[in-house]
Amino acid sequence: MAFPLNAPMFDLLVLSVIAESDTYGYQISQIIKRAANTKDSTLYPVLRRLQEQHFLETYDQQYQGRNRKYYTITDSGKCYQQELSREWNRYKTIIDDIVKGGTTK
Repeated sequence: MAFPLNAPMFDLLVLSVIAESDTYGYQISQIIKRAANTKDSTLYPVLRRLQEQHFLETYDQQYQGRNRKYYTITDSGKCYQQELSREWNRYKTIIDDIVKGGTTK
């Protein structure tokens, strides 16, 4: 994609994926790659930061003999995700208006 992800957009995507269902890092990265060609290593600092901010929690679950770390969204994470989503929708509406030739404020 031609448009890079900034930190709030990355947060929105990560939280939105996890809000749908608890999931693990590699699965999150594969979903986000649909929007941006990011490296897997880019995701883990974001997950750690969101966890430190109490927007995410983790738990381990066995999968084929190994522990896999799953991420789950907290109530404050849901609030933050909704706030980012509202902001994205406002921003997207403005961009769409400009792209479609809108000149009004």
